[in-house]
Amino acid sequence: MYTVVKDLHSYWAYLVVIMVVVGTVNALVKFFGKKEYGNNDFRIALFTLIVTHIQLLIGLVLYFTSPLGLSNITANGMGGLNAPMRLLAVEHPFVGILAVICITVGYSKHKKKLSSTAKFKPLAIFYTIGLLLILSRIPWSNWM
Repeated sequence: MYTVVKDLHSYWAYLVVIMVVVGTVNALVKFFGKKEYGNNDFRIALFTLIVTHIQLLIGLVLYFTSPLGLSNITANGMGGLNAPMRLLAVEHPFVGILAVICITVGYSKHKKKLSSTAKFKPLAIFYTIGLLLILSRIPWSNWM
């Protein structure tokens, strides 16, 4: 089961990165271009939110079933983790949760706004922060 969840988390990450980039670029371009908020913008923002939440759920399952997650901390203690182990056991999950929180906050705030510019602003801000957080903690050595 572990390898299935690990592979799913790894391959789903490509979709997450693509969707967060698309959602962020869409929000930034439309915000700075003073464009109207439409159905496609809603769909992009919502699909980005859904994809990131699914990744979070897969990641949480992986965290508790992987030898590189919680069991690594339990076995070695926080002081016994080297940098690559710490990335996978602590930094990647924590920053991933923060990224999903940012994306969720941006989506929630945009729903309460009435004008197009006001809708794109929280999406642009919080999706950009989420994207930067995601990109900062991808284990690139395992990914490429």
